[in-house]
Amino acid sequence: MNNPVMKRADIFRMAVGSLGANKLRSLLTMLGITIGVFSVIGVMTAISALQGSIENGLSFLGSNIFQFSRTPIFRGNDNEKYRNRPKVTYAEGLQFARLMKDQTDVICFKVFKRGLAATYGGRKTNPNQDLVGTNEYFLQSNSQNIGSGRMINAGDVDMARPVIVIGIDLRDKLFPFEEPIGKQVRVGGKNYQIVGIFAPKGAGFGGSNDNLCTIPITRFFADFGGSERSLNISVQSKSQSNYDATLGHAVGMMRKARGLRVEDPDNFDIYSNDSLTAAFTQIAGTIRIGAFVISGIALVAAGVGIMNIMLVSVTERTREIGVRKSLGARRADILGQFLLESLFLSELGGLAGILLGVIGGNGIAFALKAETVFPYGWAIAGVVVCSAIGIGFGMYPAHKAAALDPVDALRFE
Repeated sequence: MNNPVMKRADIFRMAVGSLGANKLRSLLTMLGITIGVFSVIGVMTAISALQGSIENGLSFLGSNIFQFSRTPIFRGNDNEKYRNRPKVTYAEGLQFARLMKDQTDVICFKVFKRGLAATYGGRKTNPNQDLVGTNEYFLQSNSQNIGSGRMINAGDVDMARPVIVIGIDLRDKLFPFEEPIGKQVRVGGKNYQIVGIFAPKGAGFGGSNDNLCTIPITRFFADFGGSERSLNISVQSKSQSNYDATLGHAVGMMRKARGLRVEDPDNFDIYSNDSLTAAFTQIAGTIRIGAFVISGIALVAAGVGIMNIMLVSVTERTREIGVRKSLGARRADILGQFLLESLFLSELGGLAGILLGVIGGNGIAFALKAETVFPYGWAIAGVVVCSAIGIGFGMYPAHKAAALDPVDALRFE
């Protein structure tokens, strides 16, 4: 009863021993599988790790919010088309707000100046502060909360007061040992009184969401000019049920504020959290397809390499096969040994590719401050695919070895 088990154990040992006897050849054969699996596992790991962070960063608008801007966030290859669009001016924004006053209670204006340094006393931040000129509706339209102090109000905007609400990155850098509310801080070379601090929001889109500062939009124009600025305008529908109706009316009013005729195409873009997330999902899908194509080519090439190496191995071991057959080895024993060798080569290469892919993909995620993940589904799929490659491409050499005539094999020189 133990003979078949012993025979299988012998076949297993001989398969492993054969690979160990040709270490360099086995390593080079495995390398092709490793590269193929690494390419797909690395990409899938990175995308999975980044997806939550990026979608969180993309979902920066508040509930029931859509936003008008001169250009879309994802421009594709149509830069020239968007570059020629006229800027959305503050006057157009005010006209739009007047036209929409009966449709919504929240219309937020935003203009941006990025990469500014802030100073207080002898301390200075890196030039990574994002300054936003806005109005009293910024919190509702941008999923932000105040941690302490207050937000910019309508009076600040009407009077163009030099007040500012800062993020916790700036607070921690410039005010590690004192309360910042009421202090004067210098941002982009201009002085502002701190009236509020945003609640922490954390990382998103590969960067920090806490390096944001806001000032009244009228003060922004006074300090940094307005002629070259293009306005972003966020609108909140009163409820989810009338979101589509509000959006449709807003598009018509934006066209009117921009002075477009009936036959003119829209010279602005509209996006929401859902549309941004859908756009990212489409981009991620394209990247996944590319990774599949690259890894597929690499794995087929690696499978052909395994088949060639196994054919060489059959030729080199013809006399050994003849001796084994003359001592009673069955056709199935020879077939099993060579299939096991091919399977081991493929699986070892695949496992190395999975390990390196997970490390590489999470390395990218770590560098971009995203959470690390282990793609269990893709890892299992990698093992299954490598098994199929090992068996599929090893079948012909194994069959050829098993079909050898023992007499002819023993005569082989």
